[in-house]
Amino acid sequence: MSSEKILVEKSGPVTTIIINRPEVRNALDQEASALLAVAFADFEQDDEASVAVLTGAAGAFCAGADLKELSDRSDYKAWAGHPEGPTHAPLSKPVIAAIAGTACAGGLGLALFCDIRIAEESAVFGVFCRRWGVPMSDGTTVRLPRLVGMGQALDMMITGKPVNAVEALAMGLVTRVVATGDGRKAAEILALEIAGHPQIAMRSDRWSVIRQDGMDLAEAIQQEMELATEAKLKEAQAGAARFAAGAGRHGSFNE
Repeated sequence: MSSEKILVEKSGPVTTIIINRPEVRNALDQEASALLAVAFADFEQDDEASVAVLTGAAGAFCAGADLKELSDRSDYKAWAGHPEGPTHAPLSKPVIAAIAGTACAGGLGLALFCDIRIAEESAVFGVFCRRWGVPMSDGTTVRLPRLVGMGQALDMMITGKPVNAVEALAMGLVTRVVATGDGRKAAEILALEIAGHPQIAMRSDRWSVIRQDGMDLAEAIQQEMELATEAKLKEAQAGAARFAAGAGRHGSFNE
């Protein structure tokens, strides 16, 4: 295993980012957090990269912030609240979480930062830092209730209870569950499929979904129309022509 704390592997339009601190279940210290933010920024700026997969090494996703490091310093940078934090703001391109083992505390926050969450059957989620008096600073208190609702979010946040993959799927915390050991493979297959879609329309629709939160209906629909403009000009007519010529008929999504 490489000694680098964050690994980046590229395969065509798919960039896989791996948290590589298995000795601490991939907890992020300050250096690893900064390197993850750089990896996200590099993916964002790479015109050849369309979709990212975020995962962890050796059968764990991320155990959150490195509490041993935190115990020795008081200047720990908030992952979401700080402009340079790895979960500060959504990227312009999709990120898929491939979650194995533990995704707790800040690791839960990293999962919530992603657009799609694929969990292995053995995955466990939770705000386990509750028992240590460490508050969330990775966006979880904001993103979790927006995803699963206030009731489920408060239960997880107040009690620190573990949530298994089946429960996470039922509450909408994850969108897919796969066999243990298959998370990264499933995420990379899905990423490649998404990368094959016309990208302008996919990204504009994604932005509309992300940005509509908190808007009134008329404002959100106006935003949707504005975001769709480029795709209408550059992709929609060509796509409609392919359909008219016979592509994608009878339920086929591979043309």
